[in-house]
Amino acid sequence: MHKELEEFEKNLNQILEKGVDVTAEKWMAAIEEEYGKTPLIFKRMAERPDVLISHLLYKGAVTTTSSLDPKYVELISMAVGAALRCQHCTAYHMQAALKKGASREEILEVVLISGLISNSSVLANAYRIIDEKLLKCLPCTNEGVE
Repeated sequence: MHKELEEFEKNLNQILEKGVDVTAEKWMAAIEEEYGKTPLIFKRMAERPDVLISHLLYKGAVTTTSSLDPKYVELISMAVGAALRCQHCTAYHMQAALKKGASREEILEVVLISGLISNSSVLANAYRIIDEKLLKCLPCTNEGVE
């Protein structure tokens, strides 16, 4: 944990020394270099460098302190993007997972699992609404009917 804290402090010092604008530009360039492209949300956040930097600091703190292998962090991120039907998130995190060593088979497996969970979520939500709303109202509609 000590190493992650040192990295976080190094990032904070860079922001203080270089300024928000310069730091945001450097971090955007690093993202572009590492992943081959920059997500649209980062581009829009970069219009307000303080927002971009706070987001990337948070993201970095979460991912660098994770006990999960970075490849699995990207596979999970891809699965969430797929389940949420975010084409750009799915594509970005798939590329990141591949760069971190994921195989084609792992990518396909993650898509199957995210689809399964997404489908189950739709059904569970709908059935709960039906149970809560429709079934409670059925006796009301039969009142006074002989």
